[in-house]
Amino acid sequence: MGDKTQLATLLIAAESQSPWLVFAGAAAALVSTSLIGVLLGVWLSRRVSPRTLDLAAAAILLAVSVLLLWDVVQA
Repeated sequence: MGDKTQLATLLIAAESQSPWLVFAGAAAALVSTSLIGVLLGVWLSRRVSPRTLDLAAAAILLAVSVLLLWDVVQA
């Protein structure tokens, strides 16, 4: 089973009369988001120490986990 992007692409292609255009758009979007991630990673690595990046990533993931757990408990 794919992620949300793959499922959205599948549904758009199923409804489209131009599946190759959908493919080209999805591929361009993937390349664009990957490029943004790489450029942001390079920019951050030049300004922030690896330890600080690790701690920030851990804090963000912990916060997301707590929020998701809270959402499940509330349901």
